Amino acid sequence: MASTPSLTDTLAHRAVERAVADRRTELAEAMQRVVEATYELVERTGSLEPSMRQILAHTGLSTQAFYRLFRSKDELMLALLDDGRRRLVGHLEQRIGRADTPEAKLRSWVEGVMAQAADSRAAGRTRPFVVGEDRIAEMFPDEHQASVEQLVTLLLEPLTAFRGEPTDGTGASPGVRRDAEAVYRLTFATLRDHLLARQRPAPETVDHLVSFVLHGVKGGS
Repeated sequence: MASTPSLTDTLAHRAVERAVADRRTELAEAMQRVVEATYELVERTGSLEPSMRQILAHTGLSTQAFYRLFRSKDELMLALLDDGRRRLVGHLEQRIGRADTPEAKLRSWVEGVMAQAADSRAAGRTRPFVVGEDRIAEMFPDEHQASVEQLVTLLLEPLTAFRGEPTDGTGASPGVRRDAEAVYRLTFATLRDHLLARQRPAPETVDHLVSFVLHGVKGGS
């Protein structure tokens, strides 16, 4: 029969758990600070792959300190990709959540993506990742596909409702998914063009893109 742990053992276990939790929080905060600093570097240089020397100089870390946080520069870039994806998905979720019709939700998604080129700071952060999408897909194929899938998934419910298709809980139809992927490709290609040209999208450009999307998906199959 197992003996009951003493109060000392229990308190010691709790102290270890608190110490581990505190250490985990410290590491997460330190990693986020490095991610933010690297974002600034990417924004300033316009390069998706700053050198390790640039990263260390900009973050103020020693090589040893860096490798306590990340196993490699690629792991840091993966953290940036994940952080950017979460920011954009969160931004789009908020916009879609405020819309009250399927059409308005689709408009909110397209406008939310294009807004990345309308704000100078967002454009500076987004440009290297959109322009370097092929390189990202090559470096991190699984993570890149997961990012695309999350953005496409946000379109499935409003597209299904907009087209008046029944929902039975089994998910979007193949036609809706194809349309969602087409909307993703068209919108991000337009965003990429504006980021490359360093141009803010004109309101009439965004309106035309939204109208084109709505017209296209309404008659999709």
